[in-house]
Amino acid sequence: MANKYLPINIAAKKFRTLVVGGGAVALRKVETLIDYESDLTVVAPEPGDKISYHASKGRIKLETRKYNTPEAAEYGLVISASNDEAVNRQVYEDCQKAGVLVNVVDNPKLCTFIFPAVLKRDALTLSISTDGKAPFLAAHLRIIMENLFPGHWKKIVKLAADFRKKVQARHGDDPKERFASLDRFLEANWKELIKVKNDDELQAELDLLLEPVEEPEEEIEEDAGGNGNRN
Repeated sequence: MANKYLPINIAAKKFRTLVVGGGAVALRKVETLIDYESDLTVVAPEPGDKISYHASKGRIKLETRKYNTPEAAEYGLVISASNDEAVNRQVYEDCQKAGVLVNVVDNPKLCTFIFPAVLKRDALTLSISTDGKAPFLAAHLRIIMENLFPGHWKKIVKLAADFRKKVQARHGDDPKERFASLDRFLEANWKELIKVKNDDELQAELDLLLEPVEEPEEEIEEDAGGNGNRN
């Protein structure tokens, strides 16, 4: 039976992670993990130049040798991208025995976690997965998401994070006004505002959105009989 993968986010910073292999596929995984500041070790008998470069800059630990079973058990997260299928299977088996999450690249049957197609806009992460069944489709949908969430969304995400702090400080004890403020942020035309305002002006715009909106008073009209009608 094929795996079904639970979509979760892992705090990868300083997370002990092992990559087995030193080719182009391993490099892609290494560079992804570097972005998340993992405590990353790469084991490869013949690492590529770019992997060696990352090691020279102190971004990863590189051990130029073959994989030694059962060393994968010492890590929290393992990726195996060796061009030797026997090595990949051994890594998988070592992880299974130790209860360690493992991804054997391009072999869903030997994966207890997979990498979705991801689009990042600052703190906003959008991901698509097909449970490893049709990754080309996930990659295509990621391209569509790039058009739906163009570059200015990085700024919107930063502004949203700033605004949330302001709302909590100003309306922390007032749930009604908290939600009203957030609604006003969501209704604003940030795409246009970002084009015409500098950073200070955008922060001022956030401050304006914190202000409660006064509801207009209802007018009372008298009918011919002197009775008041509320409009």
